[in-house]
Amino acid sequence: MHRAVLFAAAAALLASGCGGDSGTEAADRVPHKDGQQQQQPRQRGAAPAGLPGMPPLLDPHDLYAADRPNKLSPVVKDFPSRVYVPNTESDTVSVIDPKTYKVIETIPVGNQPQHVVPSWDMKTLWVNNDRGHTLTAIDPATGKKGRTVDVHDPYNLYFTPDGKYAVVMASMDRELVFRDAQTMKRKKTEPVSCKGVNHADFSPDGKYFIVSCEFSGELLKVDTAKMKVIGQQKLPFEGAMPQDVKISSDGKTWYIADMMADGVWVLDGDRFTEPWLMPTGKGAHGLYVSRDSKSMYISNRGEGSISVLDLPSRKLVKKWELPEGGSPDMGGVSADGNVLWLSGRYDSEVYAIDTRDGHQIAKIRVGAGPHGLAVYPQPGRYSLGHTGIFR
Repeated sequence: MHRAVLFAAAAALLASGCGGDSGTEAADRVPHKDGQQQQQPRQRGAAPAGLPGMPPLLDPHDLYAADRPNKLSPVVKDFPSRVYVPNTESDTVSVIDPKTYKVIETIPVGNQPQHVVPSWDMKTLWVNNDRGHTLTAIDPATGKKGRTVDVHDPYNLYFTPDGKYAVVMASMDRELVFRDAQTMKRKKTEPVSCKGVNHADFSPDGKYFIVSCEFSGELLKVDTAKMKVIGQQKLPFEGAMPQDVKISSDGKTWYIADMMADGVWVLDGDRFTEPWLMPTGKGAHGLYVSRDSKSMYISNRGEGSISVLDLPSRKLVKKWELPEGGSPDMGGVSADGNVLWLSGRYDSEVYAIDTRDGHQIAKIRVGAGPHGLAVYPQPGRYSLGHTGIFR
């Protein structure tokens, strides 16, 4: 597989700072279905150049502008719509047909699969078999299991915005391991002093990313190009357990779910100063942005609810209660934006929730310990990892 890169001319144009003001349109290079590169028009008023090799943002004021309803890339547009659920205690992946809300296949994988992660080029789904120390590939074109790759302690997996490296969150090893995004060969290991690295997201320019450390209640700031920790702080809450990390659509604010503080931390990532806590509900865990970039869905695993945050105002505007309770954990939004899919971590079930009014559409039985499920395919040009962070 070939990794997509920018046109040299487009990169030079961005570097010169004359991207949108000249009245001309630059182009991005993003993955194409046949493995070649594809040009896409970029909106005027482009953001300053970011990490070299990173496709520039479609809209400098909206990180998720490429994620609009059903705007599927040519790479993924013919993939069957499925929900892939890793069952950590059953060592399987349940495959759900979102049209029928039924499990249509159960795929055996390695020991303790934690997350199903779309690759940067969006052609592969990687199952993170954490205690099995392997990654299992699933071909989303067929839904079938492919090769198995030896990777130590792959609790979670991300990709640098230039598509060059995979970043393994080696939670028990206390490492961030940078690997070749295609071969998964180890390139650099960055030891960390915190405990339980698990989730992350990238800055608008791709030059740094923020990482949560679950078991020591800390946050890391990592320089992407140098592959080095450049900041570290302890969260101001006794017993904090930070989970999912997500940046706002305008790129100015970071949100970090905390299952013990029962809310989300609100952080200035550029300055990396002390964040403040926004209470949402017991066991706040997963963070997902709506297809119009205006809302963030926050799963409260400890109380069976989903809080809805209005991103422009930074205000909580709704709370949806699951009718029979449950343990909503990790997941993703359907391609059309109408359904939020979440695993029920402690209840061997998956929830389908209508994003228009918050009612539960379906509850589907799966294996034991369902965790980081991936809804696939989704809109976007490339994947930054986890269960689907697309730009």
